Amino acid sequence: MKKIKATALFCTTLLGISISSCKKDYVPQTDLAYDVVVDGATASFKVTTKGVTGYKWDFGDGTTSTDAAPTHTYPGKGKYVPTLVASVNGKTTESSTVLRIAKTSPVKINDNSLADWDAVTKDVLPLGSKKGIFRAVKMDYDGNYIYVYGEIAAKKSDGTIFDFYIDSDNNPGTGLATGTFTDGGYDILLEGQLFVAGVDIFYHNGATQQAFSFAQQSIADAYTVGTVKEEGGILKFEMRIARGKLKGLTGSGARFGIQVTKSDWSVGLGSAPDDGGPSYFLDMSE
Repeated sequence: MKKIKATALFCTTLLGISISSCKKDYVPQTDLAYDVVVDGATASFKVTTKGVTGYKWDFGDGTTSTDAAPTHTYPGKGKYVPTLVASVNGKTTESSTVLRIAKTSPVKINDNSLADWDAVTKDVLPLGSKKGIFRAVKMDYDGNYIYVYGEIAAKKSDGTIFDFYIDSDNNPGTGLATGTFTDGGYDILLEGQLFVAGVDIFYHNGATQQAFSFAQQSIADAYTVGTVKEEGGILKFEMRIARGKLKGLTGSGARFGIQVTKSDWSVGLGSAPDDGGPSYFLDMSE
């Protein structure tokens, strides 16, 4: 995740005294400064002024702390104004700054756990009569990645073939416009035995939008399979797709449709959402 460092340095005042501006001939009795390092939704605060005691932090989201150098995780995207009230060389002083927290995801792809997906409740793909072996599909995203969670009634050793149809620019005027899923023009196809040999990456290159024609790409680190677990006949898995690696995925939204097929291509095993209907729109405008 991208880390952002900010420094809060203010012309400060004794509490109860109002000063509308820092005039050139005014020498403040106390200065209170601190650095803030933001990593995702977590901010780490460090006071740089000497002689400070009696720390009282208000993080701007209804929570507080009296630690000298606190670390605080914000509840989500938004603008927050953390404020510190403290004593500097015996004089009570206040300083504030503005933090903007970007969209983050609770998903950790390499923690050998799927429990973090319990916190993902917004983007749950609808499963209908054609779901087949699908039992659940969720999605999430942040500035760098799109995350996918799935449950299918299968085993890793089955070699199930996955097809991920992606309308990466959310533009029905580009990409494959006919076929499995409606409401999109599918620019990208990820296809293969996800748990055995991985998937290949294809970009649509048909002369028309009705031509099912995709050219294979060689793109390193475009996707990563995370934790995979087999429990009670259900195969649970997670993966992430690098938004900056595949064309069009850095925009404000994309459409997704997923199909699974038997390892010898003989039988279609399911679809999420139902094939023949609209794909799922992942709104990434936050």
